[in-house]
Amino acid sequence: MGRAFEFRKARKMKRWSAMAKTFTRIGKDIVMAVKDGGSNPDTNARLRSVIQNAKAANMPLANVERAIKKASDKSTVNYEEKLFEGYAAHGIAILVETATDNNNRTVADVRAAFNKYDGNLGTSGSVVFMFEHTCNFRINPEGKDIDKEELELELIDFEVEEVFEDDDGILIYAPFEQFGAIQKYLEATELEILSSGFERIPTTTTKLNEVQKEAVEKLLEKLEELDDVQEVYHSMA
Repeated sequence: MGRAFEFRKARKMKRWSAMAKTFTRIGKDIVMAVKDGGSNPDTNARLRSVIQNAKAANMPLANVERAIKKASDKSTVNYEEKLFEGYAAHGIAILVETATDNNNRTVADVRAAFNKYDGNLGTSGSVVFMFEHTCNFRINPEGKDIDKEELELELIDFEVEEVFEDDDGILIYAPFEQFGAIQKYLEATELEILSSGFERIPTTTTKLNEVQKEAVEKLLEKLEELDDVQEVYHSMA
């Protein structure tokens, strides 16, 4: 198994602690998708992907429909995606993905978290090069005779890096830029997409002792608690 498999396994051990946080994150994704491509999932691939993720997170259909209706209202504010880069204690690189309707608030909150827990908020480009930007798809193997090796060969033209299976289904990892092409292929071949998304995988990781690790975890937990934060990635092993 490769780095994507190990990364996924580690992240599965630390899910979002509060279901409300997950629903808030998906709600923002719905707003951005609708504002970007309209409210019809049949013609809006981004919205189709978010709805799949909502279903995978057990978000009630009524919540999804309400979020789409709200996003369709021109008076509903859109969210801007912002990426923050910095370092935690002991040289651990951190990337923070946010979706915000108030950039000044978000900047202040993220900077305060870094300052409080001995981190340093960096400038654009200072950390992002240490992570590979990937896309991923989780497909349903039930009722399909799917051979992982054959599937990987079929997807070779899409630069797929890893295909592996876990308890949640078959996972496909590829470069960020291949998301749209792979989504179209899976839908055309009638392979059920359970969820999809993007992740940033560190090219190298740093192993810390338990005391050092605890110090970094405090910053990570604080960042994940912030309302505007969608995802937090780090280079700690």
